[in-house]
Amino acid sequence: MAGEFLASEIAEQPAVLAALLIDERERAETIATALRGRRDEITFVQIAARGTSDNAARYAQYLFEAKNRLPVALATPSLFTLYDTPPDLRRSLTIGISQSGASPDIIAVVAAARAQGAPTLAITNEPDSPLGQAAEFVLPIRAGIERSVAATKTYTAQLLALAMFSAALAQDGAAWDALAGVPTWVAQTLELAADIAQQSERYRYLDRLITGGRGFCYGTAFEVALKLKETCYLLAEPYSSADFLHGPVAIVDANFPALLVAPSGAAFEDLLAFARTLRELGAELIVISDHAEALALAHTPLRLPPGIPEYLAPIPAVVPGQLLALALARVKGIDPDRPRGLSKVTLTR
Repeated sequence: MAGEFLASEIAEQPAVLAALLIDERERAETIATALRGRRDEITFVQIAARGTSDNAARYAQYLFEAKNRLPVALATPSLFTLYDTPPDLRRSLTIGISQSGASPDIIAVVAAARAQGAPTLAITNEPDSPLGQAAEFVLPIRAGIERSVAATKTYTAQLLALAMFSAALAQDGAAWDALAGVPTWVAQTLELAADIAQQSERYRYLDRLITGGRGFCYGTAFEVALKLKETCYLLAEPYSSADFLHGPVAIVDANFPALLVAPSGAAFEDLLAFARTLRELGAELIVISDHAEALALAHTPLRLPPGIPEYLAPIPAVVPGQLLALALARVKGIDPDRPRGLSKVTLTR
């Protein structure tokens, strides 16, 4: 069946995440201890990433700023490669996030920071890769071989690795207790697979949509859009709910499709108001949430397990988007394991 690899890798996520928590906690704490000893040198975090890993970096922006009180910037790799004008990174912690650890532009950012004397960290599935060799510290995500071009277990493992590092850096025992629930929440969310496969027929002729999120789930809104682009060839555009109201809302008319990632938490009321606005304009709503009020507004409600802390919700919340991408590609007669024009490792500079 089309999408055999993608389906298998989506299903592997609970086991991958459970193993990551067990196998890499000590390493995350060791790295964090070393960096706390240099805390006076670090005034901000810079993160270099592309594609799915860039969406993980968006999550890290909220995570490190909220939980560790560290300002975060996303790197501009062309300054290191095309323009050869790297900024002063001596007071940064520079993190490179990459599934393969092979992209020259991400390596260039990390190598430049290390050459300037800044601490550097690689978060990668390939610790012996060029990125792993370029960085001072390496935190492997242990996702295993990912044969489908569209990354799934890579994304959730990257988010969990970032959350583990954040907890270790903050010496936050309660955060570690919360992290232990992640594999179970992902497993519970996977139970939506049959319903989503059935509901996907409704969207057979879908060719465009927006995805929306805010706060910790902003990056996951981007990741769901990317999965739908890669696997279903949709024009899927991600937005912050706040940004969408500053102009793009004018494109919404009757039956305009919108997928919202709206778990409980500080951003929920804003996203609920956004959902109401879209519904009043006649939009077709797909809503990923644990909250009955948001799900009641949806034409296609996708329920998350209850009780997930908002800062960890992006991990299980991406799963319904992954399942929708798989099911919709199959309905459209596309093999999501082999999307046109793409390869597993993309080398950019």
